[in-house]
Amino acid sequence: MWNPISMATVLRAAPQFGELVLDACCGDGASAVPTAELVGPTGVVDAVDLSEQMIELTRQRVEREAAPLPQLRLHAADVTQWEVVGYDLVQCVLGVFFFADLQAGAAHLVDCAKPGGRVVVTIWAPGALHEFTEALCDAVEAEGGDAGAEAVAAYRDGGPPEIPESPGALAQWLGGLGLERTRAEIVPRHLDLDADLAWRLVLGMSRRRLVADLDDESRERVATAFRALLAERGITRVDLSTLIGVGHRPE
Repeated sequence: MWNPISMATVLRAAPQFGELVLDACCGDGASAVPTAELVGPTGVVDAVDLSEQMIELTRQRVEREAAPLPQLRLHAADVTQWEVVGYDLVQCVLGVFFFADLQAGAAHLVDCAKPGGRVVVTIWAPGALHEFTEALCDAVEAEGGDAGAEAVAAYRDGGPPEIPESPGALAQWLGGLGLERTRAEIVPRHLDLDADLAWRLVLGMSRRRLVADLDDESRERVATAFRALLAERGITRVDLSTLIGVGHRPE
């Protein structure tokens, strides 16, 4: 799931040999590692994520998939407070909507790019994961008890911030952050589901917080109910389409 989404971003970000790159909200390194390979030993990629667990997964990815990458520097830190260095490229794959203040956090990423530098942002496309998430919320409410009901209420009340919902809106939003020559596109992607993969997706993305506070027995009931709802509703594929926007900081 993460690799093709991240590679679609890297393709549009076009890291160049020797460049200095900030990979914000790097997750498990799906974009940071190939970017480090592309910038080569004379470049640098600062991969930043708030979660030490994600940084450890990036280390494991390097050990598993890549040759030693001394140009890849891993940091468990808040990227919205990251030092303004002057990067050739700043990229953020599916991360800006986690910022406590979306506008301020995104503006800081722009500030981290040097004059003439590129900023690339990937967000979910409208409707992505919608049916999947609704089935999960319904299963948690039905089988998660009070803790489940509270988790769903918190998830829905603290829904995604106001983010662009079309390529044009994303390009305009990047322009509002001070970038020039902005462009954006939708990248359609769907993933066929089976019962095992569906639940692994729940546990492998931010929606896991809907079941994080449940005891083992309740979580297993939710998993069973979730799989049943997917089958009942004929949900055999999940929409993983994204919007990718690119802009340039003025010289």
